[in-house]
Amino acid sequence: METKNLKETLIELRKSEKRKFEQSVDLIVNLRNIDIKRESVNVIADIPNKVKEKKVCAFLTKKSGVLPTITEPEFAKYKEKKELKNLIKDYDYFISAAPLMPKVAATFGKVLGPAGKMPSPQLGIINKEDEKTIKEMLEKISKSLKIRLKEASIKIPIGKENMKDEEIIENVKSVYKAVENALPKKKDNVRNVMLKFTMSKPVKTEVI
Repeated sequence: METKNLKETLIELRKSEKRKFEQSVDLIVNLRNIDIKRESVNVIADIPNKVKEKKVCAFLTKKSGVLPTITEPEFAKYKEKKELKNLIKDYDYFISAAPLMPKVAATFGKVLGPAGKMPSPQLGIINKEDEKTIKEMLEKISKSLKIRLKEASIKIPIGKENMKDEEIIENVKSVYKAVENALPKKKDNVRNVMLKFTMSKPVKTEVI
């Protein structure tokens, strides 16, 4: 398979059959010489261009007018696993006031943790509950992607087909660089890189 640069790759992908819905642009990074069970790779990548609106819920001491909120007295109703699972389906990200984190971990950790949705110091834990702090965190979340390595191939949506090529390319480069930097042997752990639309075949590409 011939390797194309990012611009050529997108030209190729845009020749594929048009669909009745807006397709995602997926970045695929295939890895080598890495032990998935022993090497823990969790990355938060910043993307210059927003891909989609993310649904966020907050664990706070009081109700927020900015986003859906679960206050501490309401934690009890999430003891049922069904309620927890519904919560995870409804939201992409969760944020928490720092003082509540021990109770958040105790109540929600068993479900949020495995789903990769637990608030973290890098993304999700806030020290103040004012509107400005919450909005700043929401803006940060809107331009972040969480990547967890579960197998020797990472596939992550980094754009939509109606975005400009330049915007998609900027997102690809940012996410790829974040992934490469998190790998134990950096570029030596990368077998190859591909891009695809939701319904298209992958095209091998070069990220430079």
